[in-house]
Amino acid sequence: MRLTYLLGLCLCGELAVAGEGRLLVTGGATSLEGAAGGGIMPWAVLAGYGERGEWGADVFVTRVETGDYRLDVAGVAAAYGNRIELSYARQRFDLGTLARDLRLPDNSLSQDVLGLKLRLAGDLIYDRLPQISLGLQHKRQRDFLVPSLVGAQRREDSDGYLAASRLILGGAFGYNLLLNANLRYSRANELGLLGFGGDRRDRHSWLKEGSVAVLLDRHWAVGIEYREKPDNLSFAGESDWADLFVGYFPSKNLAVVLAYARLGEIATLDNQDGVYLSVQGSF
Repeated sequence: MRLTYLLGLCLCGELAVAGEGRLLVTGGATSLEGAAGGGIMPWAVLAGYGERGEWGADVFVTRVETGDYRLDVAGVAAAYGNRIELSYARQRFDLGTLARDLRLPDNSLSQDVLGLKLRLAGDLIYDRLPQISLGLQHKRQRDFLVPSLVGAQRREDSDGYLAASRLILGGAFGYNLLLNANLRYSRANELGLLGFGGDRRDRHSWLKEGSVAVLLDRHWAVGIEYREKPDNLSFAGESDWADLFVGYFPSKNLAVVLAYARLGEIATLDNQDGVYLSVQGSF
């Protein structure tokens, strides 16, 4: 899912600079919840290419298609001074096969996600510390009937996360290597699309997330992501997510990410593997 591949820097020890300002690709792509970072998770980087005293911004659209389900996301993020980021995403989850088989009252679910991210310390490349950011995402489910019927306890809630990102020059057999790790505090069911908390458990969990990307040259990167999920609802299991992605960054103004996503069981339907495509414009 939306993989934000800050793959910014070239290969072979050469950094790719796009005009003035921050290095090409250090603004990353946009995650499914609107924050700068990977496709299925945010990273510590901030949206756009603004430096100290400057604004940067992203707009994006993403689609994930598994055959049984479809998720469409659109949103915007803005950052000031490479220090603080504000984001908004609207998610629409088409229930497809499940809605037809169970004759559900709604055939889709939607959610709004408001995000805030603050860079606390470090730098992606130049500091001894990795770039470390603290994030908050407030989510509100807009179609709560189906989630309430399957055991969700509330229609809105907030996630918190701590993210650390580091680009290691020449770290993968001469290719630049990007590493990211998150620790999330959440009780969202399927990102919150199935509400928050459940009949099995109704408390926040500490969840692990991680990403690895190899920058093949100035514009291309490949990598993997993993996101641990809670398991709050008794009507169906909730699988951890993973993806394998390729990102293309032709300039500071455009990013395209294509991924194969393994999403496991979603709302009783197993083997939900599919294609993820995201297009982002940056300013």
